[in-house]
Amino acid sequence: MKPKPFTWPIRVYYEDTDAGGVVFYANYLKFFERARTEMLRAMGHEQDTLRAQEGIIFVVRSVQVDYLSPARFNELLHVSAAVTEAKKASLMFAQSVMLGDKTLATGQIRIACLNADTLRPTVIPHYLLEQLTNEH
Repeated sequence: MKPKPFTWPIRVYYEDTDAGGVVFYANYLKFFERARTEMLRAMGHEQDTLRAQEGIIFVVRSVQVDYLSPARFNELLHVSAAVTEAKKASLMFAQSVMLGDKTLATGQIRIACLNADTLRPTVIPHYLLEQLTNEH
């Protein structure tokens, strides 16, 4: 059985919108980032702690986003994050932004795990990889 994606509520603020009154396209990347960060936090992991204790950081390697319908000021959105592929040093996330049952945007985001000092790819700690691929 496939695990349920992690979801996080995000309110659209005025600062998120463009001159047309809709969410500026690049802000969806921020929404996706927040959901991934909150997913880690819900598992008991803070990114600054992972850097300090494990010597790792996560960075975006690539992004593919499809914008399907606009989000507007003050709407309450739900942003999901689910790991769809896990390699030794990278993860692929499927993400979506929803308004109720309506999908507003979808994304495929590849995240690389880097050594915090050298900024070279490094292995994701086994315990963390287990959690990311089995619990959400």
